[in-house]
Amino acid sequence: MRYLTIIFLLFLTGYESFSQKENALLRQGNRKFENGDYKEAEKDYRKALELDKESIKGQFNLGTAVYKNGNFEEATKIYNNLAEKNKDPEVQAKVFHNLGNSYLQSKEYEKSILAYKNALMNSPKNVDTKYNLEYAKMMLKKQQQQQQQNKDNKDKKDDKKDEKDKKDQNQDQKQKNDQQKQPQDQKKISKDDADRMLEALKNDEKKTMQKVKKQKAKVQVIGIEKDW
Repeated sequence: MRYLTIIFLLFLTGYESFSQKENALLRQGNRKFENGDYKEAEKDYRKALELDKESIKGQFNLGTAVYKNGNFEEATKIYNNLAEKNKDPEVQAKVFHNLGNSYLQSKEYEKSILAYKNALMNSPKNVDTKYNLEYAKMMLKKQQQQQQQNKDNKDKKDDKKDEKDKKDQNQDQKQKNDQQKQPQDQKKISKDDADRMLEALKNDEKKTMQKVKKQKAKVQVIGIEKDW
């Protein structure tokens, strides 16, 4: 019995030392957090959680540091995990409030609203949570309006595209119809004006030949002069 008692006392002594080290890391992280050094605070909180993975303070503070470092996705995971494990109303209110903030930053407004409502169920008089809830509602409304506007713009764009396609199809059909008519028109023109067109071509050819002869003569003259 004495042997067992000694072992138990040694175990308690080791556990107290273990717990003291964890608390020291948490306090150290808190000081860094208050000074705005969130990255270093996050490191201390993670070290503390290596000593006690179930630490509520360690998890909560890590979630807050992660949030401050802009990693909202991990923050939501940490707070969701805390919400499932801890049922203390005071802790739940804080956890859901921060969870709402994390969803808000990720523009997941519906989830944010639900989280704030859960926070208020545990702390109905919290003014900050009430304000954030109304803000999240306003942002959700804006998001929905923007989505509707984008949808309307897309529908208008599609309508214009369909109208343009229809217009192009009509134009293509018109061109095909014109092309089908064109050979007959050409045949008619060829039959009615063949003699006149041939005569004009002959006259143009004569004029061209005369110009060529004059140009050759001129060149020859210049050549002779250069020979002198």
